[in-house]
Amino acid sequence: MKVSAPTIICVLTLALTAAGCDEKLADVAGPTPNLQPTFASIQREIFNAADSSGRAACTQCHNAGNRNNAAGMSLTEGVAYSELVGVPSSRKPGAVRVIPGDPNGSYLIHKLEGRSDIVGQRMPRTGGPYLTEGQIRIIRRWIELGARND
Repeated sequence: MKVSAPTIICVLTLALTAAGCDEKLADVAGPTPNLQPTFASIQREIFNAADSSGRAACTQCHNAGNRNNAAGMSLTEGVAYSELVGVPSSRKPGAVRVIPGDPNGSYLIHKLEGRSDIVGQRMPRTGGPYLTEGQIRIIRRWIELGARND
């Protein structure tokens, strides 16, 4: 089978573009350089851990012992996924925390970005530091990919 020059150029271009994507992902992750658009990574790097910007771990407030003051939502390992994906917001009627495939409709994104339609404060409610634009982009990507429990 003979492969044409345009086909080879196309394949090489795609390979180089794909290789560049991984590097860019690490660049946008900012204070969480290992953050990936998977639930396991978000749990480990965002929910469970503080980062180098000084942002506190989400589980500092969103834990089983503080459910009344944290929108009734625990982000601790083992329960966070079932508390987020497909679950209605306890504070904003009609809002769903995470809608697989729809980051713009997911209330989690609204809270992280501090949109004007949220009830209460932008997260984290400690007043910052907030997640960076890059960290939010990676969470958005996880939602776009179907918000899998991966």
